[in-house]
Amino acid sequence: MAIAAAHNTGRNTGHRAEQLAAGMPTLLVAAERVAATIVQGVHGRRRVGSGETFWQYRRYQSGDSAGSIDWRQSGKSQKTFVRENEWEAAQSVWLWRDGSPSMGYQSNAAMEGKQDRANVLLLALASLLLRGGEHVGLYGRDGTATGGRATLNRLGAHLTSLAPGQNNAADLPEPGRLPRFAQLVMFGDFLSPLEQIEKVVKRFADQGARGHLVQILDPAEEDLPFQGRTEFEGLEGEGRLTIGRVESLRDDYMRRMVDRRAGLLEIARESGWGFTPHRTDRPPQAALLALYNALSGMLDHPSGL
Repeated sequence: MAIAAAHNTGRNTGHRAEQLAAGMPTLLVAAERVAATIVQGVHGRRRVGSGETFWQYRRYQSGDSAGSIDWRQSGKSQKTFVRENEWEAAQSVWLWRDGSPSMGYQSNAAMEGKQDRANVLLLALASLLLRGGEHVGLYGRDGTATGGRATLNRLGAHLTSLAPGQNNAADLPEPGRLPRFAQLVMFGDFLSPLEQIEKVVKRFADQGARGHLVQILDPAEEDLPFQGRTEFEGLEGEGRLTIGRVESLRDDYMRRMVDRRAGLLEIARESGWGFTPHRTDRPPQAALLALYNALSGMLDHPSGL
């Protein structure tokens, strides 16, 4: 099913590298703004544990050991307080974004393109994870996952350095080794054959990695809104196709898209992964919140228990 080739001609399908690089500060600001709207609605990622970094004081409870009592803090009042430290075993979360030419498609210049939206979601998620003390890396680019603000700046610089199709010609990542208990989040349109997607996900899952698929589509790719004689041009070498009455194919096309989404969901479920569909004509906040909440559950229980 060559739905990846369903693109209307006459539309600019890419951006020059220098334009993207110049837009990096704007991209980071947009990602941070999206992340900031989510911060208020989620609980912090910090957890109690045996680390050395102070987190909070709390009232002594039955069952707490005498050794956990902070006598200096308790001496300031008539109440007994326990000192809690943060759980410092940060998880590594690896992020990957499809950089193939199909991600450059944009049916309406007033809307954000697929790759631009993927960049915003990826960086906003990275911002949330880094704020929570997790280590983040760009899969296929970074050797290790790191924390701190510098990580977010580095991710943004790389994502905006090249146009669609230049920084990652493949529309699926090459399954390499990931650290134990690592999480992998993949952002793309996932218009490749389902059997290829299933093979990639299964190879990651077989090594113990858990993850999430975020499918990002332009609304025209789901709804096929065109009328009359329409010429389609594939962005990845599929050639051109002219259809006399494109609206006559709409119902069948939309059924196929529904089947594809169901197939992606099944692939994710079979491997214990998550799946989030998203359209560029909808706000990114809802997708980010669903993704962050799903990923937080995996980080809290890295073994899958």
